[in-house]
Amino acid sequence: MRTGRFVVPGVGPVVESEFASVSVDLDHEGNSVRLRIEDLRTGRVRHLDALELEAVVWLPEGHLTQLLDPSSDRWRG
Repeated sequence: MRTGRFVVPGVGPVVESEFASVSVDLDHEGNSVRLRIEDLRTGRVRHLDALELEAVVWLPEGHLTQLLDPSSDRWRG
């Protein structure tokens, strides 16, 4: 397991590529543990619970590809 250079103090572990940079962490503030994901370029945060994460795992490939298209939501004015 890699540690160190991918963990930013105060932000958490960072997952990045040439297209995105996000931090991931566990949020214990709600009724159950959720995954906290923050877009480091915009500061936008999303919390996903276990059911939402499982839904991502079970998405058919075409649906995931549609979600990854930045023109569908990210670039709308």
